[in-house]
Amino acid sequence: MDNNKKVWFITGASKGFGLSLVKQLLDAGQLVAATSRNQEELIKAVNAPNNNNFLPLQVDLVNEASVSLALQHAYETFGRIDVVINNAGYGMGGAIEELTDKESRQAFDVNVFATLNVIRFVMPYLRKQHSGHIINISSIAGIAPGTGWAIYGAAKYAVIGLSEVLAADVKALGIKVTVVAPGAFRTSFLNPDSLSMTENPIADYVDIRETHAKYLKMDGEQAGDPEKAAASIIKVAALKNPPLHLLLGGDAYNRALTKLDSLYKEIHEWEELTCSTDLEHDLKVN
Repeated sequence: MDNNKKVWFITGASKGFGLSLVKQLLDAGQLVAATSRNQEELIKAVNAPNNNNFLPLQVDLVNEASVSLALQHAYETFGRIDVVINNAGYGMGGAIEELTDKESRQAFDVNVFATLNVIRFVMPYLRKQHSGHIINISSIAGIAPGTGWAIYGAAKYAVIGLSEVLAADVKALGIKVTVVAPGAFRTSFLNPDSLSMTENPIADYVDIRETHAKYLKMDGEQAGDPEKAAASIIKVAALKNPPLHLLLGGDAYNRALTKLDSLYKEIHEWEELTCSTDLEHDLKVN
């Protein structure tokens, strides 16, 4: 295989960042295995007939057997897997009290456990190669979540946390990890098939309803360009020493800095109480 070519495995590839990534990579002559819940929709969206570099896969990411078979198919087709992009996910809006157990678990299934499934089943291939790059798509909501997005924020926090530990766990194996936290981009994220709202709204949560209404009106007006985001992710994958954390969008950058500043101040404000819980170091030892 040409040393300039890499094999990419991308989830959630029929729209949004995933679709932009697939198209740009195929245009660059890269080898791409891409997944979607609907293979026909994926093939239609990518529109790359007779391209032997493209392997469209219909995969249920919350089903371990489906994920395992997809990765095996990709490996057998291209001979290796170099970059894994866990892009699939969707939003869930509502206060914790408003969201059912089923709604909350479904959000974690798609945003967290699907990512874990891919990582779990791709690692044997990457370990065998002693190389690879896992890129997990989180959200700025995983750093600085907004009101009315508790479960979505919690799921994206989890993606950041697992990525940080994964990076430490696999570093000695020659495998790299990056977690991406985008802000608002002009993708299909605000469409009903990518964003769900609680089916049990409670009237007292007036602020949340207003926040959600304002957010939904942003559709088509977001500042972020998904094509530039995809190009940035591809650029990072080519680096010898890629970042562990990658923010995308000026809004994500500003939200993250505001959160970090607030956290820094609060930690220092409560330093005395925090440190008062340690055992005394001057206790006499009999």
